[in-house]
Amino acid sequence: MSGRRPGTVGHDAGTGTWVLHGRATAYGLRFAADGVWHVWWGPALTLAQVAALPLPRRDHDDVLGEELPGEGGERFGPPSLQVAFADGTRAVEWALAGHRIDGGHLCVSLADRHYPLDIELHYRVHADSDVVERWTVLRHTGGGEPISVYGVDAASWTVPAHPRHRLSYVGGEVKAEFQLQRMTLATGEVTLTSRRGITRHETNPWLMVDRGDATEEHGDVWSVVLAWSGSWRITARRTLAGQVAVTGGLGHDGPAWHLRPGETFRTPVFAGLCTTGGFGATSRQWHAYANRHVLPAPHEPRPVLYNSWEASGFAVDEAGQRQMAGLAARLGVELYVLDDGWFGARTGDRAGLGDWWPAPDRFPRGLRPLIAEVHRLGMLFGLWVEPEMVNPDSDLYRRHPDWVLHMPHRRRTEIRHQLVLNFARPDVARWAHAWLDRLLTENAIDYLKWDSNRPFTEPGWPGADDAQRLFADHTRAVYAIIDRLRADHPRLRVETCASGGGRVDLGMLRRADQAWPSDNTDPVDRIAIQDGYGQVYPCRTMGAWAGDSPSRVTGRVASLRFRFHVAMAGALGVSGDLRAWPEEQRRESAELIAAYRRIRHIVQDGDLYRLTEAAVDRTTVVQYVTAGADETVVLAWRAVNRPGEVDVPIVRLRGLDPGARYRDVDSGADHDGAVLLHAGLDLWLPAGDQASVVLHLRRQPGPPAP
Repeated sequence: MSGRRPGTVGHDAGTGTWVLHGRATAYGLRFAADGVWHVWWGPALTLAQVAALPLPRRDHDDVLGEELPGEGGERFGPPSLQVAFADGTRAVEWALAGHRIDGGHLCVSLADRHYPLDIELHYRVHADSDVVERWTVLRHTGGGEPISVYGVDAASWTVPAHPRHRLSYVGGEVKAEFQLQRMTLATGEVTLTSRRGITRHETNPWLMVDRGDATEEHGDVWSVVLAWSGSWRITARRTLAGQVAVTGGLGHDGPAWHLRPGETFRTPVFAGLCTTGGFGATSRQWHAYANRHVLPAPHEPRPVLYNSWEASGFAVDEAGQRQMAGLAARLGVELYVLDDGWFGARTGDRAGLGDWWPAPDRFPRGLRPLIAEVHRLGMLFGLWVEPEMVNPDSDLYRRHPDWVLHMPHRRRTEIRHQLVLNFARPDVARWAHAWLDRLLTENAIDYLKWDSNRPFTEPGWPGADDAQRLFADHTRAVYAIIDRLRADHPRLRVETCASGGGRVDLGMLRRADQAWPSDNTDPVDRIAIQDGYGQVYPCRTMGAWAGDSPSRVTGRVASLRFRFHVAMAGALGVSGDLRAWPEEQRRESAELIAAYRRIRHIVQDGDLYRLTEAAVDRTTVVQYVTAGADETVVLAWRAVNRPGEVDVPIVRLRGLDPGARYRDVDSGADHDGAVLLHAGLDLWLPAGDQASVVLHLRRQPGPPAP
C-alpha cells in the first residue's frame, strides 16, 4: 500500500516501517537493531515515501531519534525509560515481539532479550486531526523479583535538525499563571517540571519547538502536550549538530517504585502535533482536538456563572445566598456556584476541611432549600469542594491522622493550614467517593467546583510496601472518583481549580468541563493569562469572571465594561458583591451578559485568531470565527494608552470568506469579506485607558456589493 488515508496506519514489512496518516501530516517510525526509531514527522508523505527515508544519522553520542530511549549502548541523552532488574542490570536490549493495527491505532511490542520486561509503544491518529497520541505500557512477564522503575515516560519526540531552534512554553506563579515564554534552545537540556504532586502554576505540561522564525501565521511548529495532573517532567535536548528530542511523562524525583510480576503499568498520553501555519494554526488544532477527542461534553454551551467567593468569603448562610442568587438571576446568570464556607466548622481557613456536611448554624435545613430557590430562579446550582485536603482542626483528621501524606519522625508541614489526604490509599479514596456520591444523591447539585489548594509535602505512606507509587496512584484515584461520579450522575458538570490555574491539563479536562485559570480576576492581568491559556486549551474551557473594582488581588480600578469585555473571551462568569453594586451597574451588567449570550456560540465554538500580540500598553485583538465563516466576533482591549505609542487602529481579520458580505450586527454597517481580510477593519476604540470594543459580524446573503 503506497497511498494514504487520514486516520489510518500503514506498514511496510520489507523495511519494518510504520506510518500514521493524520489529516494533513504523517508520522513514521521503524524497527532497526534493538530499538524503534523515528523516521518522519511533517507534511503528508505516503508509506512508500517514508519507507525510503533513512534512519537518523549515528554520529557518536549525538544520536537522537529513538522512540523510547532507555539506558545502555550509545544512549547518553535523558532516558525515557529507567529500570533496574533484580541483579542490578539497568541496560535494556529490545527484540521486536510483533505489532498490531486497529484503524488509526498502532501498537508496537518489544521484549527485552533476556529479562522479563515487555513494553508496548502505542500510537493513535484521528481522521479529523494531525495530533498523534502516544503512550507506553510496561509489563513484567516473569515471576520472582519485581523490576525497579526509576522513570518511564510516555514518549520521546524527535524534531528535524536545524541550525536554530526556539522553545515556547508558559511559566508563572499563583495569580500570574500562563505567562507566555519564548527562548532560544541552546545546546544542552531544558527541563520543565512539577515536583508538587499536581500540575501547578509554575509551568504547564506542554512545549512548542520551532526553527526560530515562526510567527502567529507562518512557520513550522512542533508541539507536545502531556495529559497528566500529577507530578510531571518534559525535557528538551539539543545537540551541537542541531538535533532535538523531547521526552516527557509522569514522575517524581526520588526512589524507584516496583513493577511486580504479572503487573502492567500504563503511562498517560503524551500527544504531539506538527503544523505549518505558525502558532495560530497550532492553537486552533489543539483546540479542535480537545473539543472532539478530550472534553466530556464538548458541544454544550458553558453557562454564565456567578461565584460567591469574592462577595462572601467564608461568611455564607442560607439567607445571604438567597439574596445573592436573586440578584444574580436578575443579571441573566445561568449557574449559581456556592463557594467555600458552607460545611462543618468552616468559618475560616483553619478548620473544617474534611467534615463535609452543611453547617447547621448557617444552613439549618441543609442545602436543599437554597438549591430549590436557585432552580426556581431558573439557574443551575453549583458547589465548591476540596476533597483531597484536610484541616488538622477537623473531626476527620482527629479520627484518621494516618490518612494524610506524612513521614515517620518528620513534622507535617501545613500550607494554608491544610494537609493532603492520601488518595492512593483505597480506604481514603472510597471515603471520598462515598461522601461526594451521597452529597450528589441527596441534593440536586448540577456542578462541582473541584479545588486543590496546596502541593504535596512529606509525600510518604508509612507501612506501604511501595510508597513511591502514591504519586501516580493519587492522581489516578482522583480521575476514577470523578469518572464514577459523572457516570452515576449524568447531569453533573465539573470545574477544575487549584488555587487558580494549578491543575489545568488534558488529563483533567477529560473529566472537567471548564477550568479556572487564575484567582486573579484583574482584567489587565487577565489579558496575558488568557493569552497563555489559549495557546493550547480551548476558550470554551476557560473560566473568566467580571468581578469587583478595585480588584481584590491587585487593587486596580477598572470600568465595568472593560471587566466584562475581557471576560467575554472565554466562559463568562460574574463575581463580586452584587448587593453593593449600584442599580445602574447591575442594569449595565445585565446588558453585557445578554450581549455575551448572543455571541457565546461564536466564542466557545469558533476558531480563535490572535490578531495582535497580547500587551498592556497596546491594543490586544482576538477574533473568533464559526465553522463555515458565517459569523465572527472581534474583541479588542487596550489597558493603558501611552501618548506617542504606536497603536493598531486597523486590523486585518482572518478566516472569513473573501467573496461574502458581512454586516455589523449592532451598527448595521456592511463590509466585504475581501476588504476585511486584506485592507482591514477600523476598530474605533475609545480614547484613553481601559478602552475595549466587541464587534459581531454576520454573513449576508448574496454577493458583495460591486
